[in-house]
Amino acid sequence: MMVFPLVLGPGNVPAVTDPDQAAEDLPLAVFTALAHAKDPLLPAKLDALAAAVVNAGGEAGKRWAEFTEIGLGDPRARTLWKHLMATYTPRFPGSGTLIEETLIEGETRGRAEDILRIPDLRGAEVAEAERDRITDCGDLATLGTWFDRAVTATSAQELFADE
Repeated sequence: MMVFPLVLGPGNVPAVTDPDQAAEDLPLAVFTALAHAKDPLLPAKLDALAAAVVNAGGEAGKRWAEFTEIGLGDPRARTLWKHLMATYTPRFPGSGTLIEETLIEGETRGRAEDILRIPDLRGAEVAEAERDRITDCGDLATLGTWFDRAVTATSAQELFADE
């Protein structure tokens, strides 16, 4: 068996700086940006890519935006990418990317654990249904309200008062 490794990099991957060209072949434009991540002309490549990603829209656009963010590696390049995405899409962050959803899920899980820890420390019992309601809640604002109430509540039912 003979193996011929294919090595791709800035020397043999074409630069894509035109938004229309990037939109024609989004995977190539993403790969170009990643391959040229250390190029001084990276901002022009990312600008073209950002326009193409936003125009693609939907789940495909979100996934390419995430893939680009993860693949850039360099913190300065990532910061530039986030800035461009915020410029093109005012909802970014907040666009529901996989990374963002995972972070929010972790934050809500942690907040729910904190809420349940307070009655546990006091020796108060929390019914399984109430425990499930807290752990299943994905709204940080609601969990914040329940946490505030948990500090002074004498029963788990007091957490859900006014609801």
